[in-house]
Amino acid sequence: MRRTFSTAVNNNAVNVWLLIARLAVGALMLTHGIPKLQNLISGNVQFADPFGIGPTATLALTVFAEAFCSILLILGLATRLASVPLIINMLVAIFYALASQPLAKKELAIFYLIFYIGFLILGGGKYSLDSLIGRKNRSRY
Repeated sequence: MRRTFSTAVNNNAVNVWLLIARLAVGALMLTHGIPKLQNLISGNVQFADPFGIGPTATLALTVFAEAFCSILLILGLATRLASVPLIINMLVAIFYALASQPLAKKELAIFYLIFYIGFLILGGGKYSLDSLIGRKNRSRY
């Protein structure tokens, strides 16, 4: 019963959770990014242009975030850096693409945003390529 109400942080549990969260959130975002990548490759560009840089450039930036950065997230490679485009992507989704929608339609983007902010703060955790690279670099000195 004592453990149930404990506020102590179990580092191993945090690292396992970061692994599970990275794999799940990265894979789920890929389901949004891959169809956009296919549209970009096929030239089927019908996409919003919130920054005035053109629909093709906007779609390319979205594909970069949703596909490429999601793969980095799954691998735990440059996790904090990969989170930044994903955070920007979700902010644009919430405040531009879904701006006129009720909160219920924005919930998924908000959940993604919360996870991406968590990855920015916490990094990829012990079970990530970032950690493996960090360990190799520390062993050199």
